Amino acid sequence: MSAEYQVNGAVAVITLANPPVNGLGLATRTAAVAGIRQALADEAIKAIVITGAGKAFSGGADIKEFNSPKALTEPTLHTLINVVEQSTKPVVAAIHSVCMGGGLELALGCNYRVAAPGAQMALPEVKLGILPGAGGTQRLPRVLGLEMALNMIVSGTPVASEKLAGTALFDEVIAPGADLLAAAVAFATKVADVRPLPKVRERKVDYPNHEAFLQFSRNTVKSMSGPFPAPLKCVDAVAAAVTMKFDEGLKYERDLFMQLVQSPVSKALRHAFFAERVASKVPDVPSDTPVRAIASAAIVGAGTMGGGIAMNFANAGIPVILLETKQEALDKGLATIRKNYENTVKKGKLTQEKAEQRIALVSGTLAYADIAQVDIVIEAVFEELGVKETVFKQLDAVMKPGAILASNTSTLDLDKIAAFTQRPQDVIGTHFFSPANVMKLLEIVRGKETGKDVLATALALSKKLKKTGVVSGVCDGFIGNRMIEQYSRQAGFLLEEGCLPEQVDKAVEKFGFAMGPFRMGDLAGNDIGWAIRKRRYVEKPEVTYSKTADLLCELNRYGQKTGAGWYDYKAGDRKAYPSEQVNAMIIQHSADIGVARRKISDQEIVERLVYALVNEGARILEEGIALRASDIDMVYLTGYGFPLFRGGPMFYADAVGLPNVLDTIAGYAKDRHGEAWTPAPLLVKLAGEGKGFNS
Repeated sequence: MSAEYQVNGAVAVITLANPPVNGLGLATRTAAVAGIRQALADEAIKAIVITGAGKAFSGGADIKEFNSPKALTEPTLHTLINVVEQSTKPVVAAIHSVCMGGGLELALGCNYRVAAPGAQMALPEVKLGILPGAGGTQRLPRVLGLEMALNMIVSGTPVASEKLAGTALFDEVIAPGADLLAAAVAFATKVADVRPLPKVRERKVDYPNHEAFLQFSRNTVKSMSGPFPAPLKCVDAVAAAVTMKFDEGLKYERDLFMQLVQSPVSKALRHAFFAERVASKVPDVPSDTPVRAIASAAIVGAGTMGGGIAMNFANAGIPVILLETKQEALDKGLATIRKNYENTVKKGKLTQEKAEQRIALVSGTLAYADIAQVDIVIEAVFEELGVKETVFKQLDAVMKPGAILASNTSTLDLDKIAAFTQRPQDVIGTHFFSPANVMKLLEIVRGKETGKDVLATALALSKKLKKTGVVSGVCDGFIGNRMIEQYSRQAGFLLEEGCLPEQVDKAVEKFGFAMGPFRMGDLAGNDIGWAIRKRRYVEKPEVTYSKTADLLCELNRYGQKTGAGWYDYKAGDRKAYPSEQVNAMIIQHSADIGVARRKISDQEIVERLVYALVNEGARILEEGIALRASDIDMVYLTGYGFPLFRGGPMFYADAVGLPNVLDTIAGYAKDRHGEAWTPAPLLVKLAGEGKGFNS
C-alpha cells in the first residue's frame, strides 16, 4: 500500500507513503480514499489525520503518471479531495517539509491544517505551463486573501510555513523541534466534536475594489509573461474565486486547466521538466554505483573560464585551488573572483558574510605539488591539444591515486587527452559553459575508458554544483558545439546571400532565442571560432564555411572584449550597435565571390538555423553520442539559449512534424551549399515511420 492506516486513540492516522515526495499517484489516492472510508465506518474513530511519510507531506501529482491514463483513473485527485471535504468526521492535515501542487490542494480540502515550521508551501503548476487544477486557485485565496494567493499561484514560488502563520491556511504552526504527529493528533482530539465542520470552500474572499486590483494584475502579468499563457490564465482563475460561486469557479478553473494542458507551451515545458530528470540516468550506470568523495578541488588555469568554474565549487562549499603558471595571471584571476562576489553583494543577491566565506574557500598556487591531494582537478587552459598534453602529463605525475582528472575542453578528443595519462579510467570531460558561474549546463563527456564510478561522481557533482549534467560521448564538439557549428555555418551563408547580422539576430531572437548567432559570437569571442575553423581547414578541407567571419577577425574585431565584433560597442555599454564597416565588408564579400544578394525572409533564417541544429542532432543521436533526444534538448535549453517554450530543437522538430522538417531540408538542399543539407539517416527513417525523436 502507498498510504498506511493506523489508529491513535480515537484518531485514525493516514500516512501517504509514495517516496520520494509522496506523489499522489493512483495507488496512493486509492489507499487514501480507502483509509478515509475505513475511518468513517469505525464508530470508535472520532477524527482523521492525514500526513506524509519521510521528507514530505506531498509534492503533488505523481510525475510518473503525467500524460498517462492513470492520472484520470478513479479515484482522481478531485475525487480524493471531495471524499476528504465531504467527511462527516474532522480531517486534519499534518504538514511538514514539502507541501506543493496537489499536496497543498489536498490539504486545502481538509477541515484543519497543522504545520511544522520550514514546510515549503507552493502551487508551482505555472512552471509547467498549467495552473492548479484541483481547486487550488479557488481555495487558496479563501485562506490567504486575494493578493497573497495570486502572488503564490502566478509565481509558483514556495513560501515557508512560518511566514504564513496567522493566516487561515493554518490552524496551528507548531514550535520548532516539536512532534508534528503528536500535535496533530492532539489537535484532532480537541476538535473531534466541533460542529459544523469548517470548510475552506464556504469562506468568502473579501478584497475592496477587487476589479481594479485584478485589472492591474492582468496588465502586470501580461507585460512580464511573454509567450507563456499560463500566468495570465492563473489571474483569470483566481479572479473567479472572487466573482463566482465556489462550484462555478471550480468548473472554470478546470476548463482553463484543460486549455493549458493541451497548449504547445505546456507540452514543451513538461517535456523540459522530464528531460532534466532523465538526463542524469545512464543505462549502464546503475543508481547505486559507488561515487568518489569530492571534498576538495583544483582548477588549472585562472582565466575567465577557470575562475568561473572555481566559483561553482566555492558556492557549493568545496575548497578549491587555482593553479597558474605566472603570479600576475593568478593574482588577476583571484581578483576577478573577488570582484564578481562583491558585485553580487551590491545587487543584494548575497550577504557580505557569505561572500567572504566563499572567497575564503578559493586559494591560488603556482606549483602542481600543491594540488596533489585534491579529489578532482579540472583543466581549463587554452583549447589546443599540445597545451592539454603538457597539463595532463604533469597531473598524472603528481595527483594522488583516485583523483579525478577532468578537462573543460569544448571540442577536443577526450580519449586522446586521457591517453596522455597512465590512468585513463580517471579522466572525464566536464565542459562548463561561459560564464561558468552562471550558465546551468555541464556537458559531461564520457571517454571510452572513463570509469563508471567516475561518471556517476561527475553526475552527482553536477547536482551539488546546481548544474544540469548531460552525458555526451566523444566526438568533435560533443553535443552542443558540434551542432552549433552547423548553425553558425548557415548564419555565415545567410550573410553572403543577402542578410546583415542584425536581421539574422533579430529573426532568431523573435523566434525566442536569448541571443542571435552574431551577438553570441561577439559575447563569446570571435577568435575562438576562428581558431576552430583554422583547425577544420586542415582536418576537414571538404567542409565549406563563409569567409565573412575570417575577414572580421582579420580586422581584429573579436567582439565585446575588443569593443568591436559583428557590431560596434561603446565603453561601459554592452549594447550591440550595427557597424557600417562590417556591413560594407559583408556586401563587398558577396560581390567578390560573385553572389547576387537577395531579400531573405525571417522564416527562411529561422528554418535554416534551427533545422541545421535538428539535422546534426539526428546524426548525434544515431551515433550514440547523445543517449536520448531529450538530452540534446536539455543541452540547448540550458547552454545555448534555445527558447524554453519551444522545448528544445528536437522537441520543436517533433512538434512541427519530421516529414515537414525533411521536406524543408530537401528544398534547401537544392540551393547554394546544398551539400550542407544532406539529411541525417535517422531523420529520414523516423519521418518515414511517422515517429518523432522523442517518441
